[in-house]
Amino acid sequence: MAWMKRTALGLVAVALLAGAGAVVYVQRSFAQLDGSLAVVGLGGPVQVRRDGSDVTHIQAQTPQDAWFAMGYVHAQERTWQLEFNRRVMHGQLSEVFGPATVETDKLMRGLDIMGVARRQYAGLPLYAQEALQAYSKGIHTFHQKRPQALPPEFLVLGAQPGGAAGAVWEPEDSVGWALMMALDLGGNWGTEFARLSVARTLDTDRLWQLMPPYPGEPPAASADLAALYRQLGVYRAPAAGAAAAAVAPATREGPLSRQISAGMLAWADELTRNAGTNEGKGSNNWVIAGTRTVSGKPLLANDPHLGLSAPAIWYFASLQAPAGKASDGTPMGPIDAVGATLPGMPFVVLGRTDKVAWGFTNTGPDVQDLYLEQINPADATQYRTPDGWAPFNVRKETIRVKGEADVQLQLRSTRHGPVLSDVQKSHAEVLDLGKYVLALRWSALDDDNQTVLAGFKTNQSKSVDELFAGLAHYHSPMQSVVAADDQGNIRFKAAGRVPLRDAANDIRGVAPSPGWDARYDWKGWVPYDQTPQDDGSKGWIATANQRVTAPDYPHFLTQDWALPYRYERIARLIEATPKHDAASMQAIHRDVTSLATRRLLPHLQQARSSHALAAAAQKQLQGFDGLMDAGQAAPLIFVAWTDELARGLIIPRIGEDRFTATYGKRDYRAAIEGILERNDTWWCQPTTCAEQSAAALGRALDRLQTAYGADPAQWRWGAAHPALSAHRPFGNVPMLAPFFDVSVPSHGDAYTVNVGQYNAGEASGPYVNRHAASLRAVYDLADLEQSRFIYQTGQSGLVFSPRYRDMSTTWAETGYRVLQRQPARWVHALTLTPATATPAK
Repeated sequence: MAWMKRTALGLVAVALLAGAGAVVYVQRSFAQLDGSLAVVGLGGPVQVRRDGSDVTHIQAQTPQDAWFAMGYVHAQERTWQLEFNRRVMHGQLSEVFGPATVETDKLMRGLDIMGVARRQYAGLPLYAQEALQAYSKGIHTFHQKRPQALPPEFLVLGAQPGGAAGAVWEPEDSVGWALMMALDLGGNWGTEFARLSVARTLDTDRLWQLMPPYPGEPPAASADLAALYRQLGVYRAPAAGAAAAAVAPATREGPLSRQISAGMLAWADELTRNAGTNEGKGSNNWVIAGTRTVSGKPLLANDPHLGLSAPAIWYFASLQAPAGKASDGTPMGPIDAVGATLPGMPFVVLGRTDKVAWGFTNTGPDVQDLYLEQINPADATQYRTPDGWAPFNVRKETIRVKGEADVQLQLRSTRHGPVLSDVQKSHAEVLDLGKYVLALRWSALDDDNQTVLAGFKTNQSKSVDELFAGLAHYHSPMQSVVAADDQGNIRFKAAGRVPLRDAANDIRGVAPSPGWDARYDWKGWVPYDQTPQDDGSKGWIATANQRVTAPDYPHFLTQDWALPYRYERIARLIEATPKHDAASMQAIHRDVTSLATRRLLPHLQQARSSHALAAAAQKQLQGFDGLMDAGQAAPLIFVAWTDELARGLIIPRIGEDRFTATYGKRDYRAAIEGILERNDTWWCQPTTCAEQSAAALGRALDRLQTAYGADPAQWRWGAAHPALSAHRPFGNVPMLAPFFDVSVPSHGDAYTVNVGQYNAGEASGPYVNRHAASLRAVYDLADLEQSRFIYQTGQSGLVFSPRYRDMSTTWAETGYRVLQRQPARWVHALTLTPATATPAK
């Protein structure tokens, strides 16, 4: 008995010690927000204060110290986010996650993201290099004498910041992260490859029905793509028998490490599969002139739509510093900006100064072209050019893989750019790689890309004119920028680089082109003074990824604009109110009416299904007018029907494999609209379109009944459509996801102003909102201190912090926090003071 008592007491003591240790660890993991910290590398003291909205305000005596402090704060709050992002762009995820992420690492190495970043960094003016150096130094200084415990991600994964070399964030990494944003927003090579793949089974006319050009426009390519590819013999021979499906590790069973590996495999597969596509990656912005506002001064709103993550992609901060000088005497203007920063960059990307506000949406021009490079049948080290055969440029890379042997890569490039076929498995499923490979020409990879320089310029702007003068340095990805200043000026301009194509180019970059034919090469760039622009003569300007060029615009930008539903809805709402104020701007942000749903809805309401729940489902659709409300059943029934309709109409025509490879981020909505409105018997065969619609409703009701029960009145769109901000890597780990993910019910669909993009191709959670307003902001130029913002998680990236998810409910309800440069009070105040470096022993 005495032994048992002693054992019990010992176990209790161990448990208490473990609990006490956990409490101590949690407290030590928090960022220090108050008091004073002595840090090496500062020229003078810096005030770092948090206001009532939890915006971090950095006030320094020199620009260099402001950028240093921004790096220090990002390291305080977002250490794991910086580490994960650095490993993504360096192609070094597999050092931590093992073979699950090898394909992602291959893609980043193949694109040579960091090699390009180093060359672009070397081409920046000295003062911009020194700005990035100061930011990097701030991050390094935080880690050299880390005042807080590492976040749990490092402990669970056994990782160290910066890896073995301790390179936690170098100046070139900020340039690399700008390239990663361009990759996320500025890509269409996936769309080109999809057209190549689908053209194997569809003739060109049917291809344009499946992937239509922008409404009211003819296809940009006049070439017969299907005939061209057949004539060239680009496709691989069909494999004998069914291809074996890839087997992924189990995601619901086994030890934690196995779950992490499985989760990362799913994430890596999605990243590589969707790389090079900007479909669904939209945003809204609009600006209203003083002639249309209550105050007589402009109002501006912005909500960029990005993949939701926890922590969020943004970190809100204010930077203030007087003018300074670079080491060579080059003047540096004063910094005075508040808004959304990207961890990894030292400036406000979206926001305002004391005089001017701006917002971005993705313009989406075609700045990526795929080229079919013909391999010399007599010498596989050569490819065909307009001047004959030329050798591939070859470089070697080594990927270190946790728990396995290193992976050795031999990567090729051509005069156009990197050979994607070396790093994307999907190419081998379509192309005869013994004859052809695909190379990528992408504007963002050019050495003269100085996008980060434009970021510094915007933070010094005092007028609309100054803002757009600074944005002349902006390169990639092209953004549709709206701006307003306190003098009443408003303007839109597309800032960024777009290629000029030869008049004889009959493909125009919408599908892979023969790389040996010079007429398909780019011929220069659209001059900055000729990119689309508008000075707001009608009293307002709005962009929502729709076509931003007039019919007589002289340059071809793309045919793959987003469908104009969001823009049309914003325009209607602006015109419906004679005089706007901040409240009416916020009401537009809240709007969840889907004009795209309204267009297809009559076909669903007319569907005559024999399903047992059909009458009850149709009852829910009575009075439904496209309001994608989370609390209603009708949006869920509509979405499930369109999903099943897409599968029923398209899979028989292009095959299950091609459909699976292309469906998801692409929902084929424009194709479905055309098929039903034409009553297209070819697509609807072997039955009628009405019968296809009815059958799709029956299949949808089967799925919904299985998931949500047999009473359609109890179904809710929000139950199937939560906004999920997923953590990387723990968002796909069942044991950890509930703690690290942030999930809230959400309204909307891909076509509502309050957007709720879902990926119907996802096997798990096909209607989950994974891509939405990554932030919302409203700027009142009558009093910029009354500006408002919100985003979907919280400022802290530290999961135990109460500031990790404290904005989520307000964001879901379309509420806001105040965005001020000079708040009335401080909630936290920290002073960073210069410290002398300790001499090395």
